[in-house]
Amino acid sequence: MNDATIWITIFALGVGTFLIRFSFLGILAGKELPDWLIRHLRYVPVAVLPGLVAPLVAWPAATGGALDPARAFAALTALIIGAWFRSVIGAVFGGMAALYLAQLVLA
Repeated sequence: MNDATIWITIFALGVGTFLIRFSFLGILAGKELPDWLIRHLRYVPVAVLPGLVAPLVAWPAATGGALDPARAFAALTALIIGAWFRSVIGAVFGGMAALYLAQLVLA
């Protein structure tokens, strides 16, 4: 690829990303959303986060796609801490500590 093609691609992706974000932020800014939509939008993080985390636990790139007991233990620990204490930060740090501890013990 030559430099012009790369810069055209970068510019096109930037414009596309801007338009996608503007469609929500710019057009809907200052408008009142219906209550049913706000109620449904509360479930978006709960639906998206497991989809992002599950492949990293089940098929981690660090192990070549094989299930790793340390990562499974850390995910379970983070899930328990998050559910018990209702703290995202606690779940993140607890899962991180559990991962490092499990890697240290299992290695």
